[in-house]
Amino acid sequence: MLQNEVLEHEKTTHEAQPVHHKHSHAVSSVHTEGHHLLQVEDLTISFTMYDSLSPSFFRAKKVKKAVIENLSISVHAGEIVAVVGASGSGKTLLADAILGLYEPNAEVKGRIWFDGVLQDAESLTKLRGNGISLVPQSVTHLDPLMKVGKQAQGFLGAKDASASKQGATRKAAQEKMFTRYGLESNVSDLYPFELSGGMARRVLLSTALLDNPRVIIADEPTPGLDLDLAIAALADFRAFADSGGGVLLITHDIELALNVADRVAVFKEGTVVEETAVANFASPDTLQHPFSKQLWYALPEHGFEVRP
Repeated sequence: MLQNEVLEHEKTTHEAQPVHHKHSHAVSSVHTEGHHLLQVEDLTISFTMYDSLSPSFFRAKKVKKAVIENLSISVHAGEIVAVVGASGSGKTLLADAILGLYEPNAEVKGRIWFDGVLQDAESLTKLRGNGISLVPQSVTHLDPLMKVGKQAQGFLGAKDASASKQGATRKAAQEKMFTRYGLESNVSDLYPFELSGGMARRVLLSTALLDNPRVIIADEPTPGLDLDLAIAALADFRAFADSGGGVLLITHDIELALNVADRVAVFKEGTVVEETAVANFASPDTLQHPFSKQLWYALPEHGFEVRP
């Protein structure tokens, strides 16, 4: 875009939830500096593997299977986008792709922009913990050989006075964050194997929020948390977004997501079939895709109704 087009696009309002950039917009959607904070376009991820249908394992040929196909999704500054869908639909694989985490047998095609800059695998790797933070689905992301307080504070290699001051500041922030999530002071000196699953999730959540990111990728952040803590975590994501950040919230808990998100991306069989404002989940009549309508009818307040 030319500079004047950027300025005009930044002023775009979305009261009518118009469709452009391949998705509907929420009222709060803003194109800061004329672009999305995070944009994924036409992402396809395929894996080379042996044909499982071959009658003989030793004679099996290698085949290429696409798990994610032509997926497009975006996050504006100041908003939470909830990614919902069935297990195995590729939601965690999307998170890995944004973070530059690719398996050796993966082939990745498509484009990913962060803050208006086109990225590649190397630059996405550098953004991990330096612009984009992850709240992972699995607690195995914690280093089993390091106390969790140190992991949350992060590694500071320098030994000068400024590094010491920075370390003290990080330690104070870590202790405050642990307290917010009900982790007692002694938890900082524990190793991951000494934590319950819920405690480990709270450590991971604290670590992501301490990294001062622009974007948080939260992959199922609430399982293992009681309702009060889950609500507190989502409130922190909401506050983070309201301060100008962006959150991609991958979750099975559609009810909680609808209470905090601005838009919803509905996943089915490796792609986004509908990306729409949360307001459109008020009725099946304002949803476009049949699978989105099925999710609406399956919500508890709609009787868990299953429709063909």
